[in-house]
Amino acid sequence: MYIKYLQLINYRNYKELSIELSKNVNVFIGDNAQGKTNILESIYYSSIGKSHRTIRDKELISWQEESAYIKLYVKKERLDKKIEIKVFKEGKKGININSIKINKISELLGVLNVVMFSPEDLKIVKESPSFRRKFLDIELCKLSKAYYYNLVQYNKILNERNMIIKHKNESLINMLDIYDEQLSSYGAAIVRDRKAYIKNLNSKGKLIHKEITSGKEDISFSYCSSINFRECNKGEFLDAITSNREKDIEKRTTSLGPHRDDFIIKINDIDARSFGSQGQQRTSVLTIKFASLEIIKEIAGEYPVLLLDDVLSELDSKRQRYILNSINNIQTIITCTGFNDIKNYLKKDDSKIFTVSNGNCMEKNYTL
Repeated sequence: MYIKYLQLINYRNYKELSIELSKNVNVFIGDNAQGKTNILESIYYSSIGKSHRTIRDKELISWQEESAYIKLYVKKERLDKKIEIKVFKEGKKGININSIKINKISELLGVLNVVMFSPEDLKIVKESPSFRRKFLDIELCKLSKAYYYNLVQYNKILNERNMIIKHKNESLINMLDIYDEQLSSYGAAIVRDRKAYIKNLNSKGKLIHKEITSGKEDISFSYCSSINFRECNKGEFLDAITSNREKDIEKRTTSLGPHRDDFIIKINDIDARSFGSQGQQRTSVLTIKFASLEIIKEIAGEYPVLLLDDVLSELDSKRQRYILNSINNIQTIITCTGFNDIKNYLKKDDSKIFTVSNGNCMEKNYTL
């Protein structure tokens, strides 16, 4: 899978952009705040229908314009795809795949798979469980429409349940049996899929991490459920939240379920979040991202597009070398402020170099 062509109109600081990409390595060079990340954001947005930088779609539209437009041609092993997205100022968006309008975001998922690695991804290791849950949900939604459906339904029912217990509406309290039954069905399925993903992350990640660290470190991932499952089924989930109902009513929130879960990252059996060094935490994220590439390849049958947003400057030479030596057969789009750090890893016939300045992007010939 790779992107052959990208067009942007009135997207962020791009009045109009049309570029053809190499199926191998594409490097966008420029100073900060010139528009490099906007290009990666538009590709990421075309993958899952959301930005990694904002929850407000109208921020994607150029100043004083009414709409923004993204068009991508994606080459795939089986059937090529054309993705077109129009974002409107009032918050709506329209998405076409091969000129056919889609009605649900689930129809977009899997058309273009991407893995993005940016400095903000350090939050997966360092910050609260919500960042790790978000990572799992995004990766699993890419791979499974069933997971996306279960997650949407779970969150809808969870919100309705919380409204009932928050306001202690006596006339609706008796309906909690119905809500808990539904919540248990979707919740147990979500936890099963998350645990399976963590198992796969362990399988792929351990080998990658040992290679990055020359065998000096061992990494492990373990899922931490708020419910003490044995078989991870609906009955166990239902028993747990039913038993906890009075506490939930007292606290006015649902305190058990996948919305409260987490996963722990350990390096040499030490919690990377609490006790890992900055270098170890960065390496953990690198391991997670490259393991994600392999998981998508295994399930979807082809590698996703790899987006590297100004991460090379954050890594030492050893980890830079690992990245740049590991991207064969993977379309990679890199943003950076300088060319010297990566030019020795690029092949002239397989790479394209672009310079970005104030919303203008030009392909350049560099001596490799």
